Amino acid sequence: MPCEWSYSVVVTEACLTFDNLTLGYNSHPAVHHMSGVVRKGSLVAVVGGNGSGKSTLMKGIVGLLRPMSGRCSIAPGTRFAYLPQLSELDRSFPARVLDLVSLGLWPKRGLLGRHSVEDRRAVLKALMAVGLEGFEKRSIDTLSGGQMQRALFARVLVQDADLILLDEPFNAVDARTLSDLIGVIKHWQGQSRTVMVVVHDLDLVREHFSEALLLARRPVAWGEARQTLSAENLLRARQFGEAWDENAPWCGQSGPHSHEAAHGHDIIAAQARGGL
Repeated sequence: MPCEWSYSVVVTEACLTFDNLTLGYNSHPAVHHMSGVVRKGSLVAVVGGNGSGKSTLMKGIVGLLRPMSGRCSIAPGTRFAYLPQLSELDRSFPARVLDLVSLGLWPKRGLLGRHSVEDRRAVLKALMAVGLEGFEKRSIDTLSGGQMQRALFARVLVQDADLILLDEPFNAVDARTLSDLIGVIKHWQGQSRTVMVVVHDLDLVREHFSEALLLARRPVAWGEARQTLSAENLLRARQFGEAWDENAPWCGQSGPHSHEAAHGHDIIAAQARGGL
């Protein structure tokens, strides 16, 4: 279950809402005072230096980290899919590509549910969409980094999620794989799915992403990608990172840089409890 196990009804067509969210590990905040709205159908790049809180934010959204304060809310009924960094996945488990991609059916069929003919067709269609037709019986430990990432994208395709969260999906992939994966992401965008992607390559963000969130343990800027990645904002992010004190006390005041301020959102939230 994501975030705080509760939901909010927010501004029209909001998929995801951050309300003064702070996340961290062992009482040490890693993301401070995150406020704002991710609209349904948005394609958002999450950028920042090493240790800026990008992966922490993704884990907070899907519920792997509970908020230290504030909250993160997903619109009621939203189905989500999360793809962590490739380095966090155990590829030594004896499984075929077909098995890995079929895991995307779990939200629909359950762990022990039987797969229908339509399910198998969906899996094969997803493999074809990512360029892995004919790889069904290959063991995942024989795949290259790019092939493994393609297989994981196929699993996300099978999940048929409304909100898709990808943590550094372009690491260790070749140029052709990168282009193909960008194509899949653009396809999701064309279907009005909401996609958030942790990305290191700023030129890639400027070329392919309409929106960017720049983090330096707190939001530095959030909005149109090229404006967000201005020289001034990148300098501020670097300065925030250099000035960070791991031993500083946990601050309790909201920072000045929020998506609400940047976009003038007037968030009217009414809590609605439920589950995905």
